[in-house]
Amino acid sequence: MRIALLTESAFPTARSVEGGWCERLTRGLPEHEFELYALGATRHDPLPEPSPARLLRLRHADPAGGPLGSLLSGGVLRGLRRRRALTAYRELVRSLVEPGATGGFGPALYALAEAGRGGGLPALLRSGAALDVIESAWRTPGARGTIGPGSVGEPLVRDALVAVDLLERCLRPLSAPWYGRDALAAADLCHAVDGGLGVLPGLLAKHDHGTPLLITEHSLHLRERARGYRTAPYRWPVRALLLAFFRLLATEGYRQAGLITPGSAYDRRWQLHCGADPESIRVVYQGTARAGEPPAGPEPALPTLVWSGPIEPYGGLVAMLHAFATLRGQIPDAVLRIEGEVPVGGLAHAEHCRDLARRLLPDRPDAVRFPDGFPDSAPDTSPATSPDRAVPPGTGAEQGTVLVFSGTRGVPPRLLAEAMLSGRPVVATDVGAAREVVGPTGLLVPAEDPLALAAACAALLDDPERRSRLGTAGRLRAQELYAVEPAASAFRGLYLELVSRWPGAGPEPVPVPEDLAPLAALARQPFARSADHWLGSAPDCPPDPGRGAAARPTGRGSARSRCRSGPGRAGCGCRSRWRRVPDERRSRPRPA
Repeated sequence: MRIALLTESAFPTARSVEGGWCERLTRGLPEHEFELYALGATRHDPLPEPSPARLLRLRHADPAGGPLGSLLSGGVLRGLRRRRALTAYRELVRSLVEPGATGGFGPALYALAEAGRGGGLPALLRSGAALDVIESAWRTPGARGTIGPGSVGEPLVRDALVAVDLLERCLRPLSAPWYGRDALAAADLCHAVDGGLGVLPGLLAKHDHGTPLLITEHSLHLRERARGYRTAPYRWPVRALLLAFFRLLATEGYRQAGLITPGSAYDRRWQLHCGADPESIRVVYQGTARAGEPPAGPEPALPTLVWSGPIEPYGGLVAMLHAFATLRGQIPDAVLRIEGEVPVGGLAHAEHCRDLARRLLPDRPDAVRFPDGFPDSAPDTSPATSPDRAVPPGTGAEQGTVLVFSGTRGVPPRLLAEAMLSGRPVVATDVGAAREVVGPTGLLVPAEDPLALAAACAALLDDPERRSRLGTAGRLRAQELYAVEPAASAFRGLYLELVSRWPGAGPEPVPVPEDLAPLAALARQPFARSADHWLGSAPDCPPDPGRGAAARPTGRGSARSRCRSGPGRAGCGCRSRWRRVPDERRSRPRPA
């Protein structure tokens, strides 16, 4: 089976969002041929090592931040194509700003892609005509994202310029050279990884060629976009326009997808809230390569808590510091290690956490151990991209006795499972998918409750037998849910299930004569024939379509056709080998 993997980023590496998930999937399914379509990849991105059975090919597009000259090199839309593209773009923007016009998002998107085939669409979407479309849409009474003249939410000229630029970047996949017969049209299935803009090529392939679409979301793209735009440097009209685009894109993707595979039941509830069909959702836990690694070694000499998470207001470090100050009254020799990163723009909060630790523990400032260089070593990434990038990949399990996650947004399930695989007990806040992942193998506490957090940590530090029991149970649970093999087996079955629903999937059929049309349609159906047919054990060959009605079975008592070469010649269609076999009932003597 030819499967097209669609993703926004380049091929998963150590710094990627998926953390090598695509590579683990392709290695777990060597019987299929995968081809990666990366929206943000370039020719200079390193390719992965070849898969044991299939060499992954990478198709790249212009990066999201590429130069404008590379966009304008595709030509300029003129005449009828330009008018059609502007009409579709006007309807698309109208669906984003008018609450009653959301139903026109999908048709406008497909019409815009059709009008822009052949190049020139990026230049049009950055032109003055596109600017006029957005300005006129914002002037419509009751437009979403606008408050009124003279107010803080009134759209300005600079807002329209920013909106035109950002919306063009979102619609750039429509101009990717991927929709020909040698690309997505030749795929049997499109698999969009992690939602977002990576769904756009799959929607077009589904609309143009009937290619089935499968969407996998390990962290809901729409939810992370909404969180990121809270602190984005855009005014409210621009943020409302972009959030409406991603919300309608997610709704259209859920509506067109044959199957949706969230990474947890918690994400499944979000997808149902966004309009996904319950019958199309299958929860598949994200496999991790660390499931086969040995557990952490012996516990440290001192009782040590290892806190993991982003050093942000929602990360829960402030609550952890208050809980540790309370815990020190019960266990004076306890130590707290901070395993976290300072996102871009979060230095002020990091300084606040360090000062808070000094004030809460004036007698033992060394009891709280921050990372080396904290808070000066900030990563060169944005916190709004993905929660996987905001949380450090390692949890310092070797140096800890108990692992603590106290954030208010929840830990990504994969990172929480990797912490459980260390064999150390876990204390986490009861938010997100923590209850689903940890289950009965750890302790869950309410969010922003330092007293409950301190009590849970003290209960584990004072009971070595309970720590050992919960740590072992958590490791076994994580190995059962997040091993690579169950995830690969699940997708193997989902691929077959999805393709079996779409008999016309794959490349466009070659024109055939009218008398051969029924057999051609039958050949395009993946499961239209039984297994013994393909193994050559069918005793009867189908009738030759060119012999007319006399050679075809028409009902009870009719003549039948057999191939003289014997069994195994099903569908040979050789006219010289066909002969009529009289029906046995016709050879019987009639009673007097």
